[in-house]
Amino acid sequence: MSKQAWRLASVLIDIFFINVSMVLAFLMRFGGALPAFNFRAYTNLAVFITLIQIVFLYIYDLYKPERNEGFGSILTSILKAVTLGAIFTASLTFFVRFFSFPRLVFLISWLLMVVALTAWRVIGTSVFRINWPEQRILVVGTGDLAKQVIAELKSRREWGYHVVGAIGRQIDQVGRKIHDVEVIGVLTDIVPLVSDRRIDRMIVTTPIRQRELLEDMARSAETDVKVEIVPDLYEILIGRVDYTLLSDIPLIEVTKDPTPSWVSSLKTVIDKISALVLLVLALPLMVLFGFLIKVTSPGPVFFSQERVGRNRKPFRIHKFRTMIDDAEAKTGPVLATTGDKRITSLGRFMRRYRVDELPQLFNVLGGSMSFVGPRPERAFFIEQFSSQIPGYSERFRVKPGLTGLAQVSGSYATTPENKLKYDLIYIYHQSFFLDLKIIFSTIKVVLTASGSQ
Repeated sequence: MSKQAWRLASVLIDIFFINVSMVLAFLMRFGGALPAFNFRAYTNLAVFITLIQIVFLYIYDLYKPERNEGFGSILTSILKAVTLGAIFTASLTFFVRFFSFPRLVFLISWLLMVVALTAWRVIGTSVFRINWPEQRILVVGTGDLAKQVIAELKSRREWGYHVVGAIGRQIDQVGRKIHDVEVIGVLTDIVPLVSDRRIDRMIVTTPIRQRELLEDMARSAETDVKVEIVPDLYEILIGRVDYTLLSDIPLIEVTKDPTPSWVSSLKTVIDKISALVLLVLALPLMVLFGFLIKVTSPGPVFFSQERVGRNRKPFRIHKFRTMIDDAEAKTGPVLATTGDKRITSLGRFMRRYRVDELPQLFNVLGGSMSFVGPRPERAFFIEQFSSQIPGYSERFRVKPGLTGLAQVSGSYATTPENKLKYDLIYIYHQSFFLDLKIIFSTIKVVLTASGSQ
């Protein structure tokens, strides 16, 4: 059974026992009968009662398959979860006074739930066994903290943990062993070792001193490995930290997907609806500028070019043409600069007020772009930046955007390094409110024509 299947099965079994406990409580209270008026109080609130109990069971980590505590710990967690659930349910029926919910039913159902939910978990551990996939782990470091991490990992072999080796700081450490785990290389060996030893997960126990390591991993396009660090006080103080635990050791994942899939899906829906509305509203303005482009300079109205989007998937971006026709015929791919002579007079005005970006609403509607995100770039420049700028490949974790933090915080021609810093800040701290802030800042930039030159 997979981890996801175990969780789903646990929720479904809990739903069954929660409701069976409620029905049995009514039968015990009313001598084997189900009085219509009183029982209607339960049937009308059954969904809410179940959801409340499931939420509290989740809060107390009872859907976390990694838990390996014994009977006492499980019973304690269930007692707390069911008790709080009963209190909330009782409060709900108190405020919804037209339901007649007998108090004794609450007490009986509380006891039945505690027994049933505890019993099936104790018995289920031998029935519902999880087939944990193997995790080939590389531990970076050889100090006391690395020893503690290795010991914890080796004590949890049943979860699929396989410590392939450790990484030392000096060459003379290679060949030594830490809890029977061999030191198999030094920092400069990281990237080839990850590939050769098929590493899935890397835990860095000295994050500040190993900054170059993380940059190497970010720079390398050949590796696909989950990187976690054991944070020093510095990492905790500089900002918000989302962490997991290995026993009592905190781990910060630095390669995780920046947003949950449901957040990305919701953002896509909002993007498409907003793009459709804005296209309708902006259509007269787009027709006007299309006409002006045609009569002021020879060439097509629109400019279409291949860019690289999320997960390095290529797509074609659409803009109003703001440069002379075939602007790169003699120079090849060249980034726009301040005072670029290839830009037409009308084009300069359109760039100043971002009017040239309006056709990209079709890209948003088609799903290749979002309203907010890193600006999409050409493959030619991506190859250069990826080899020169550590962490550049992180930009492809999210959809590119019509606007972004870099566009409202820096100048139009700011360096790729500075743009990347803004993009990474957005990618790893994105939220609905940050998107709104960037959109309002973009409106300010458009209206004041700032940051465009």
